[in-house]
Amino acid sequence: MDIRQSIRNQTHVSITLANHLLLNKFQDSNVVFSPVSIHIVLGLVASGCNGQTLYQLLAFLRTNTIHDVHALYSQLVLWVFADGSPHGGPRLAFANGAWVEKTIVLKPSFKQVVETIYNSASNQVDFKHKPDEVTKEVNLWAENQTAGLIKDILPDGAVTPYTRIIFANAIYFKGIWNEKFDPSRTKDYDFHLNNGSKVQVPFMSTNKKQFVRSCDGFKVLGLPYLQGGDRRRFSMYIFLPDAKDGLLSLIERIGSESDFLERNLPFQKVEVGQFLIPKFKISFGFEARDMLMELGLVLPFITEGCLSEMVEQSADGRKLFVLDIYHKSFVEVNEEGTEAAAVSAVVIMLQCARNPVDFVADHPFLFVIREDMSEVVLFMGQVIDPSVE
Repeated sequence: MDIRQSIRNQTHVSITLANHLLLNKFQDSNVVFSPVSIHIVLGLVASGCNGQTLYQLLAFLRTNTIHDVHALYSQLVLWVFADGSPHGGPRLAFANGAWVEKTIVLKPSFKQVVETIYNSASNQVDFKHKPDEVTKEVNLWAENQTAGLIKDILPDGAVTPYTRIIFANAIYFKGIWNEKFDPSRTKDYDFHLNNGSKVQVPFMSTNKKQFVRSCDGFKVLGLPYLQGGDRRRFSMYIFLPDAKDGLLSLIERIGSESDFLERNLPFQKVEVGQFLIPKFKISFGFEARDMLMELGLVLPFITEGCLSEMVEQSADGRKLFVLDIYHKSFVEVNEEGTEAAAVSAVVIMLQCARNPVDFVADHPFLFVIREDMSEVVLFMGQVIDPSVE
């Protein structure tokens, strides 16, 4: 397996999800989500499928075999998700959980995948008689794994006496800027909304050189996080359209142009003129079933699908299917850093090195949190109105 190509495929899946969320579902909302977290739970579901359901999942994940899915996951754990805080880098926490109805038996091969590859103990629970208690247990697990940032991942009614298995993945990220912003320089300025109105929000500022790149119709800012003692390089990238109302067009370009992120990332610090970045905090959640079905991933969510590799056959022969996939994410950007959970322009860079570039993020923009050595996208989102949490 070519791990670099697998990561590029995973990024393609991330952009597909982002396009559908930001263009079709939540155009007017602040959004943050973790595409890699959704990718992981879909990979685990694929481990329990066969036939056309498995083929459809593999096609959606842009991979050829379930072994490639497992190999990519194992590499992500080794390359990206190790905690860097003991060595001065970003704090990362990563965990999987599984809850299984006590009256059913996982197939040995699937149980080995859950416990060995995904490092998740299969907790025996009583869905039939105590669904509310299981809901509280899963929600508490999610809250504990994310330092209290994600609460109630499962809404009321999500777990019923007919539930048989719940899988969950949690990712926590806390990075300090390589160069922090001075809070005394944070001032209120206007942020332009899509409807033509404005709101006053706190903007961070600095006069230090920044990783900024001017492109055709937009600019890109790279904000590196403090590096630890390993090779990983985490950064936040802000894609700012030139036009105040240009975010939708920019998102469409990202989805339609191959390797857009990699080709347009800044790689050189330049002098900046006016430089303003809004502080923002976003909590966002959605149910992924309808979105995934609209994108062509249908079979896991219907009773005719085949999730037969998860559990031993029941006496009544009834099949398993995915009811829904719930997702929540949180991000806060301030002077200290981020808690949350791109390239052909030599001439422009030479120009920017001599002439100051303004980067004033005073209108809707896209952001990406990425580990630059592996190119894995951890979080994506958009800021429409930073005054709204």
